[in-house]
Amino acid sequence: MSINNVPVQLTISALQKGYRSGRFTLSEVISVIVERSKRDENKAVWILPPSLERLQPYLERLQQLDPQQFPLWGIPFAVKDNIEVAGWPVTAGCPDYAYVPDKHAVVIERLVAAGAIPVGKANLDQFATGLVGARSPYGATHNALRPELISGGSSSGSAVAVALGQAAFSLGTDTAGSGRVPAALNGLVGYKPAVGAWPSAGVIPACRSLDCVTVFAHSIEDAEAVDRQVRGHLPSDPYSADRPLGRAADPQVWLIPSAPLEFFGPYAAAYQQAWELAKQKLLNSGLNVQETDISLLQEAAAQLYEGPWVAERWADLADFIESHPGTALPVTESILRSGEKAEFTAASLFRSQHRIAGISSLVHELLKGAVLVLPTAGGTWTRGQVMADPVVTNSKMGLYTNHCNLLDLSAVSVPAGEAEEKLPFGITLFTVPEEEANLGAAARLFLSQSDNITVAVCGLHMRGMPLERQMLSLGAEFMEVAQTAPSYQLYRLPTTPPKPGLIRVPQDGASIELELWRMPAASFGKCTAMIPAPLGIGKVELSDGRLISGFLCEAYAAEQAEDITASGGWRAAVTASNARVLC
Repeated sequence: MSINNVPVQLTISALQKGYRSGRFTLSEVISVIVERSKRDENKAVWILPPSLERLQPYLERLQQLDPQQFPLWGIPFAVKDNIEVAGWPVTAGCPDYAYVPDKHAVVIERLVAAGAIPVGKANLDQFATGLVGARSPYGATHNALRPELISGGSSSGSAVAVALGQAAFSLGTDTAGSGRVPAALNGLVGYKPAVGAWPSAGVIPACRSLDCVTVFAHSIEDAEAVDRQVRGHLPSDPYSADRPLGRAADPQVWLIPSAPLEFFGPYAAAYQQAWELAKQKLLNSGLNVQETDISLLQEAAAQLYEGPWVAERWADLADFIESHPGTALPVTESILRSGEKAEFTAASLFRSQHRIAGISSLVHELLKGAVLVLPTAGGTWTRGQVMADPVVTNSKMGLYTNHCNLLDLSAVSVPAGEAEEKLPFGITLFTVPEEEANLGAAARLFLSQSDNITVAVCGLHMRGMPLERQMLSLGAEFMEVAQTAPSYQLYRLPTTPPKPGLIRVPQDGASIELELWRMPAASFGKCTAMIPAPLGIGKVELSDGRLISGFLCEAYAAEQAEDITASGGWRAAVTASNARVLC
């Protein structure tokens, strides 16, 4: 046995297999975690780092337990430092706020009862106020893959601890996206249950009525394993709710935004391309993908920090801030004090609550039997950019997350490839709490999809045509000949050389022959960039009902073009034209 046998990436299944086989011991795993935390101490991951001395009581207890009887026996996890662990200082990212609780938060109590072992208290944006991971007097947590970039917040240290192999999973909290944004920025799964599904007793509140405890892990299976231990109503917690998971089912509908999305920061273009690839992955999956207007979500999101809800943060922390002047970071205190604005009256809060209730009702109806897919974040920043403009950069990070808890939705952020090398991109799946079990099924469906995209071509890119070599150069492979649904017209465009234009029409359409090619997802962006107007890529409906990405033409081009729909396809039209020339 050797500490060298401990895997770099710690997962529940890998650790359990290692323990059973004798490849390594729990003590060796903890020793490795302590060494890794020392190796990375300049990354500001921990407030209370792993320590062999501090963890010895947990190790001694576990040695007395039968691993077969405890589902998380020996599984090390990190704890965001706004969650109480008995006998360990809790700071919420503010040294003067620190105190030592005499009992665990309920989520910790349940995990320890299942055999899991807390290893340390992770760094966070002070008082869980931020989405960047740079608002801490203990240092700005570095991104696990690119240290010059932000880690995401407020659960910054929690995510990075898992990404750097210093925990198998970690607990964070989420009010506006803190359990999801750091997951996306560090290549992890970030699971946010319905509000109240996991008790929040023993958690320092940000917005008490909206806060959720969350989990970061390397897989949806590990996140679900944690959920099984901590979910459940706690009668003594007024914000706890009985929200058991139902039977999991595949979503009937996958919703994506109908309007273009906003991307930001130095990698905006790369993030946009990653989002387009994720969408194409869904559109080519054979799933029932539909577009929807998300403007109501954006309206709700604005209420969280631009409306009277910010007063809830101030309600919990006003006494401390007032009695400890200068203790909080200036940006944190400024945000907290925004909750005491004169315009945030009781009447304004009721108006906001009424509007949120109306939006929530509409959104819950929309999401029955469905999942909504959004980017987890529309971009990222360097830590220097956040320090230079801490408010605007932070607000951008919540663009696609802030609405979630206000509207009482469940969510999971999952990896969706890379925007660039070592620049993870993530998507979030949202649904209603009654169908939260479907998130696991949906995540597995998405993650199991091939990294290839099926593309429908109807003209010069087909086999034997002048641009076939372009398809081959992009690594594409011919799959099959197919037919469109009988809803299209085909035109010969007056270009040199002539090329076809496939246009969807409301009536008088026909089935048009085309070819399906399989293309690496990484090549798809290059392919679309080569397409000249009036052609573009859109969704082509096939005769068997599949929706495939394919070459389409803008309708205006038909005015100067020859209608060749009757030919049934470009290949037949070319053959007929050549025959006329020979005659």
